Amino acid sequence: MKLAMIYSFLKNDLAVIENAVNETIQSDNTVLRQASSQLLQAGGKRIRPVFVLLAGKFGDYDIERMKAVAVSLELIHTASLVHDDVIDEAQLRRGEPTIKARWDNRIAMYTGDYIFARSLENLSALENPRAHQILAKTMVELCLGEIEQIKDKYNIEQDLRTYLRRIKRKTALLIAASCRLGAIAANVDDEQETALYQYGYYVGMSYQIIDDVLDFIASEKQLGKPAGGDLLQGNITLPVLISMEDPYFKKRLETAFQKREEWTTEDLRPLIDTIQTNGSIERSLEISDRYLKKAYQSLERLPANRAKQTLKGIAKYIGKRRA
Repeated sequence: MKLAMIYSFLKNDLAVIENAVNETIQSDNTVLRQASSQLLQAGGKRIRPVFVLLAGKFGDYDIERMKAVAVSLELIHTASLVHDDVIDEAQLRRGEPTIKARWDNRIAMYTGDYIFARSLENLSALENPRAHQILAKTMVELCLGEIEQIKDKYNIEQDLRTYLRRIKRKTALLIAASCRLGAIAANVDDEQETALYQYGYYVGMSYQIIDDVLDFIASEKQLGKPAGGDLLQGNITLPVLISMEDPYFKKRLETAFQKREEWTTEDLRPLIDTIQTNGSIERSLEISDRYLKKAYQSLERLPANRAKQTLKGIAKYIGKRRA
């Protein structure tokens, strides 16, 4: 089953949000308008708006309030991708040229800044100071996660705690905030809001771990970018961390990193082959499954309704995502 089928009953409301996202990023400046629209037109799962809407179903659901939150969170995610591509010098995103590839780094950075600004402006429609504080804090954590990733590139001395903190900031907190802000916009009670936040956090951690696994086991066509791209950019993800428990592998990786100025994915092929066969993929997925188990436990504190079943379905889908 495709992911979109799991939340198909939200189709009409998601169409409203999709239109609002496109309207919000419009600009009188031609280059800024084209650059802002490019990534959105390339598609995406819009999973953060989905979490906003589902969280809202546990309270006083109003599409206008939901829209304000959902659009802002999707724009923050989009802006972070634009900046990511500059930092990673990525040429492709979802199989299409990145903004930095089509224009240049300066246009891409200002486009990301513009989308961030439009996100904050959009949320002003929601008159709830706490919601604005949560969104601002989430953006701060997102930036810290990006800075940590830059700092830790090619650093073979980092540990599991460093990795988990980084993916928490880069991925999990934005998904958790989507659940929490959706709950706040719908006036969901405090206990259910906390349960939704925790669900989003645990699902986000699992999602990123599986993403990091897929970078080694999925095809370039499935990824929309070259396989092994994270390692090529010096990003130490969970399968690599586990592999480095073997001193011989760690030494091979250190040697490879010393030649990183001229290497290619093919140069990394022996290391990738080792990662695919040494059990690190399976152990990474076991850790992902532990987070998913906690996500299911968080849902037990919520009343039974269609939204709860859908959240379970999304978690199940994420757990089975292998390509």
